Amino acid sequence: MVFAVAITLAIAAFHDELARFERYGYPGVFFISLLGNATVIFPAPSLAVVFGMGGVLNPLFVGLVAGVGEALGELTGYLAGYGGRAVIEDWEMYEWLERWMQRNGSATIFVLSAIPNPIFDLAGIAAGALHFPLAQFLLSCWVGKTIKTTFFAFAGAQFINTIESLFGA
Repeated sequence: MVFAVAITLAIAAFHDELARFERYGYPGVFFISLLGNATVIFPAPSLAVVFGMGGVLNPLFVGLVAGVGEALGELTGYLAGYGGRAVIEDWEMYEWLERWMQRNGSATIFVLSAIPNPIFDLAGIAAGALHFPLAQFLLSCWVGKTIKTTFFAFAGAQFINTIESLFGA
């Protein structure tokens, strides 16, 4: 839990420095996605990087690389839950997510990771607290995150193409 909070605070403190990773192409997309999703509860704008880089690099590869980075970044929430369940056990949303995880773990992780939302961290914490199999967590998370990031990368590519055609850039 301390590790997850420390990463969250470090990312918040060095937000501007992390934005410089964009110029590093696919590795930059990976690291921004990894770090942006390593935060617990506190949001980081890694999807903005995916959107922007989708217009500069191959959007399919941007989506794939970002999906891997985001899924690996979510391990902090999983590990926080694995070692610190009592910290958030009383939250109503957490309890709801925990029930969903008990009934439909992989599907819950997949759906919540495929759509941008602020509650995925709680689902990751619940997965860890329930000792949901790590391989299943990562696979479900990776598939959902890759769908989401690929969508954002292609949206960014389309946006850039539209702007270029409108303004002749």
